[in-house]
Amino acid sequence: MPPRFRGTRGYMRYYADLHVHSRYSRACSRNSDLPHLAWWARRKGITVLGTGDFTHPVWSRTLRESLVPAEPGLFRLRDDLDREVLETLPPACRGPLRFLLQVEVATNYSRGGRGRRIHHLCYAPDLDAAERLTRALSPYGDLASDGRPALAMDARDLLEAVLASGEGSYLVPAHAWTPWFGVLGSKSGFDGVDECYGDLAGHVFALETGLSSDPEMNWRVSSLDRFRLVSHSDAHSPPILGRNATVLDTEVDYFAIRRALETGEGYAGTVDLYPEAGKYHLDGHRACGVRLEPAGTRERGGRCPVCGRKLTVGVLHRVDELADRPSGRPSTAGEALKIVPLPEIAGEILGVGPKTKTVERALEGLTAALGPELPLLLEVPVREVREAGEAETAEAIERLRAHRVRREPGYDGTFGRVSLFGPETPEATGTPEVPEAREEEAAPAGGAAR
Repeated sequence: MPPRFRGTRGYMRYYADLHVHSRYSRACSRNSDLPHLAWWARRKGITVLGTGDFTHPVWSRTLRESLVPAEPGLFRLRDDLDREVLETLPPACRGPLRFLLQVEVATNYSRGGRGRRIHHLCYAPDLDAAERLTRALSPYGDLASDGRPALAMDARDLLEAVLASGEGSYLVPAHAWTPWFGVLGSKSGFDGVDECYGDLAGHVFALETGLSSDPEMNWRVSSLDRFRLVSHSDAHSPPILGRNATVLDTEVDYFAIRRALETGEGYAGTVDLYPEAGKYHLDGHRACGVRLEPAGTRERGGRCPVCGRKLTVGVLHRVDELADRPSGRPSTAGEALKIVPLPEIAGEILGVGPKTKTVERALEGLTAALGPELPLLLEVPVREVREAGEAETAEAIERLRAHRVRREPGYDGTFGRVSLFGPETPEATGTPEVPEAREEEAAPAGGAAR
């Protein structure tokens, strides 16, 4: 097994991905079932994985039938199911895996004369608490229609229901900066977390950054200093688990994880994609192929220079609006690690797409020899990668750890690109070629948010 970072508190540091979806969420893979999620989580090096969608009646039954209690507040896959998963993984990728009950909920309501569509992550320590929350939410929307239910209720009232569901249940604002669905988003969000959750805001102690922002961007906003920043994949299919993750130095225990986020005791930091890879990093208008830095948007009065319609204001612009300092590192901050997913690295080296069989065969050999993806990208000595006969992968990892990357920022629902072999990062242009469509590029009308 590859070496793992040992935390400062005597525990072995581990990765948690606590924003996941099942096959019952819209626009999600049919393979988003527990065995596939468990297989890919281990291949990625994740130790604690969110279940996703526990308010959906069919998925809730699946969780009750397929999971068994493990450490306090956590679950493991039933023995017979887990054996089948482990048999198809190489020994280097057979690490322990636990599940934590989680659901993403959308609240649609009006406040302050504006429509508000905010997404939230809700966590429960046991199936009974999850069931109590499900019953409390059922009058506000059709929970069977989508694993990420849309509810006609105020965000403050959702938080009240979460807190009432059981001791230890908690809520985290999801992908906080996403234009249409983030608590701080430009389209329907607020200018502060307290404004959204009102008198109960003191019970919110963590904030999910989302794919289009990273901790350094959030550190520019002093009102966020009190929150622990978390990163998760928001995976709509198992292979993209772990593209963002949170690093913890605690016992593997629901309440230890919650305590780490609330107090900082055992919170180590985050793993993020470069925020330029997210689909709302810069401003733009996808239909016209227009991508702009915030200054360019301001110069044009917020209008597309091609068609004159309103531009979608991206995350960087929104951070600029709320920032009250050029940079900073609050006392609540952890490490801010960056990755380029291993399939994208392999695809770049081999000159093929990241989802091809050629890449998958290459990754099978690589992870069998050197272990799961996240430890390989972040922990395994480059020398060991080179000694395993993977000279180009070693060079890519070396570049990654030195942040020598090329970035083409995403905008208006179009994913950006980050590559390791090529010229230095170019300046963003006013009307670039629209990047090639990738998974989950659909416009926000479908509810997918990044």
